[in-house]
Amino acid sequence: MGLLGLSSLITGLDFTIVYVALPDVQRELAFTSGQVQWVVTSYALAFGGFLLLFGRLSDLLGRRRVFLFGMLLFLAGSIAGTFALGPAMLLAARAVQGLGAAALFPSTLALVTSTFPEGPLRRRAMTIWAASGASGLSAGALAGGILTGMSWRGVFAVNVPLAVIAIAGGLAVFSRDPSRSRGSGFDLMGACTGTAAATLLVLTIVQVSEPGTSPVWLLVSAASTLVLALLFVRTEARTQDPLLPLSLLAHRPLRAALVLITIFGISLQSIPYVLTIHLRTGLGLTAWETGLAFLLPTGAITLGNLVGERLLLRVGLRAVLIGGLISGAAGTGLVVVTGTADVATIAPGVLLAGLGMGLVFPAMFTAATTGVPAEHGGVASATASSALQIGTAIGLALVTWLLHTGPDGLLTTLAAIGGVALVGTAPAFAIPTRTPGHRDPARIG
Repeated sequence: MGLLGLSSLITGLDFTIVYVALPDVQRELAFTSGQVQWVVTSYALAFGGFLLLFGRLSDLLGRRRVFLFGMLLFLAGSIAGTFALGPAMLLAARAVQGLGAAALFPSTLALVTSTFPEGPLRRRAMTIWAASGASGLSAGALAGGILTGMSWRGVFAVNVPLAVIAIAGGLAVFSRDPSRSRGSGFDLMGACTGTAAATLLVLTIVQVSEPGTSPVWLLVSAASTLVLALLFVRTEARTQDPLLPLSLLAHRPLRAALVLITIFGISLQSIPYVLTIHLRTGLGLTAWETGLAFLLPTGAITLGNLVGERLLLRVGLRAVLIGGLISGAAGTGLVVVTGTADVATIAPGVLLAGLGMGLVFPAMFTAATTGVPAEHGGVASATASSALQIGTAIGLALVTWLLHTGPDGLLTTLAAIGGVALVGTAPAFAIPTRTPGHRDPARIG
């Protein structure tokens, strides 16, 4: 479980660890102001576009194999990023890291759900896994600030020992995958259309927020995404070995969880990015000071993860999700009311929002994977992960646009984040209050 938690932390950490370093990267590698955003975008594109493919491969080829392959990709991308000599090399390194994350995220989540039975044991395991990932998102800014104070290359180099430890641990700890069944096929057409549709969707969303993007290009890109998505659905309905079994979407709690996860990605998941921009450009903090300021949300998210596990047993899944979303919305609303003059002023709202994020993150993935057959654990995990990445892409595009709407752009952005988070309470009502296996099975070991 510690190894799965480390892997979850790595994928979350590297989504945000470069935020604080972007000004230094732009200056040293001669990025233009438009190009430097692609340091974030290239990671998100590869991550979001290939999740479904790697989720299916983890079911087909084995979770251990996909986990090790993803960690090797992450190691290679981190080494390349550490020694990048120019924009092209750095962007390629970030894309390779994104591919590694796309392999790691569904395989580790599937390992959690296949190792621990539904009920308290799985909830505890999901809490550890989710706490690691959610804290990684917030701790990424903390680590990025500290490492950037020495050199921005440290935000890539830090992954090298972590990846080596994870690879060695995976070889030693995880059981070997069973041999692939001869009767199981691979949906090549679905893999091509699904991956292309997901990648193009994320790209289209990201491009919306970039100034100077041609409206014609956006229209063509959106139309192409729709065509590819329709081809993907048609293929999945006809093939015997679908990449995404459409029968999974008949599972009502999974459908509701996918909508909720997307809304979470649009809203509360954007807070670390917005906070980083405000601390560095709005308040003029150094990279070190920004990193230290992120101790506040990191601690609040971790507390929310830990409290959430106990609340799941007492009040159930639905109540934790609704309470977390309301807490996140209330936190952003509090910042809007109190203002953003300094770190002390925004601290109460940031703490409340972080607590809400910590409550929702493990609960929403528990909702998405409960009741799903074990043989589809990887693809269900990947579908939930894809919903988060698509929502995050929409959220980043939205907040990037809102932050530049005028002098009150930050307050408008925070108000929008809170409002969208409240919308997420609607699908939460379709999620069962209790999950199967509410009694503790015999202790393992």
